[in-house]
Amino acid sequence: METSWETRYASSPEAVKKYNTNKLREEFLIDNLMQTGKINLTYTHYDRYIAGTAVPTEPLKLEAIDPLKADFFLQRRELGIINVGESGCVDVDGTTHVLGHKDALYIGMGNEEIVFKSDNPKNPAKFYLNSTPAHTPYTTKKVSLGEANKLELGSLETANQRTVSQMIIGGIVTSCQLQMGMTELKTGSVWNTMPAHVHDRRMEVYFYLDVPEGQSVCHFMGQPQETRHIWMQNHEAVISPPWSIHCGSGTSSYTFIWGMAGENLDYNDMDVAKITALR
Repeated sequence: METSWETRYASSPEAVKKYNTNKLREEFLIDNLMQTGKINLTYTHYDRYIAGTAVPTEPLKLEAIDPLKADFFLQRRELGIINVGESGCVDVDGTTHVLGHKDALYIGMGNEEIVFKSDNPKNPAKFYLNSTPAHTPYTTKKVSLGEANKLELGSLETANQRTVSQMIIGGIVTSCQLQMGMTELKTGSVWNTMPAHVHDRRMEVYFYLDVPEGQSVCHFMGQPQETRHIWMQNHEAVISPPWSIHCGSGTSSYTFIWGMAGENLDYNDMDVAKITALR
């Protein structure tokens, strides 16, 4: 088994104003994901959030990485998983949880052995992982895409008609601070998260998927009065600091998984930036 990890430190908005394209991508883009037969993790200093992937062609065990200084990965953490590949399963301390395409699984603090498996190693499961510090154990729970809380937002006229599927969120799953879900753009719509907003009480990570070959998504970030952008491809993620907007526009329709952590579990806790005020 191979597990690789890297650390990303927090950047202030004043520092980011001076970043060129390469530096911006180096600090915020996570582009080493979905490597076959490996677990890849990025440990950020934004709310100690971890984003990563596991693509098992043989069973892959989630092990504690050095920054955690822990006996096992979930000793002081919780974990959210969404499978964006073919069918597979996650064994949690000997209990097997089967995850089909776009099914989610929440695993609470204190579970010691987490093992990822694919039903067919030639067409493996592709597990997208988000993890945050936790203070108490909560019940492990699977949430299928059909069981998610659905929000229908936007319109075709403004090119942002989309379905938000809230999966790991209060009312469906009890967690310490982790929230996860999925937003799917309707055909003909390209803008996500409009109007853009910030939420200084929590950070966020976006993971883009269902981006057709040859197409891209332009992810916007930065303070509302001084924005920046990062061009992204399929199965890439981007870190969004609490002081930054987060929205994107694609050259086609696409899907993204959002994950959040911080001191507030209120999904609607956001400071909206007027579209005409963005700079």
